[in-house]
Amino acid sequence: MKISTKGRYALRLMVDIAQHIDDGPVSLRDVARRQQLSDKYLEQIVTPLSRAGLVRSVRGAGGGYLLTRRPEEYSVGDILRPLEGDLAPVECATDDGYCEHSCDCVTVELWQDIHKAVSAVVDGTTLADLVERQKKHHCKGEPTACP
Repeated sequence: MKISTKGRYALRLMVDIAQHIDDGPVSLRDVARRQQLSDKYLEQIVTPLSRAGLVRSVRGAGGGYLLTRRPEEYSVGDILRPLEGDLAPVECATDDGYCEHSCDCVTVELWQDIHKAVSAVVDGTTLADLVERQKKHHCKGEPTACP
């Protein structure tokens, strides 16, 4: 299983907004500059996040995006799923997944275990946790300087 670029950038976007939570609405242009991402691509990413109720937009001068909850109330899974869908490695590992071979397939339990492990990590890690990790991981203000 791979997380798409949209999923990875969604996390970066949400961490950036959370880091600037006290500054008011955060513009996508500012996030794009700080994260070295395309603001046009961020526009595509923020739409599903907004539809999922994770961010809200503020229009007008000084507008941008705000979190709808406190950072500790978001799990990484909350942020990834609107962009990635279910994070199961294969269809039969989902709760409603069906496979005609599931009765005699020795790998179905493995896939379910992988799904449970991934879910435990993404649902057990909050946006606030990522903000704290970012503070510790900060690489002299220059993303390209990081290993």
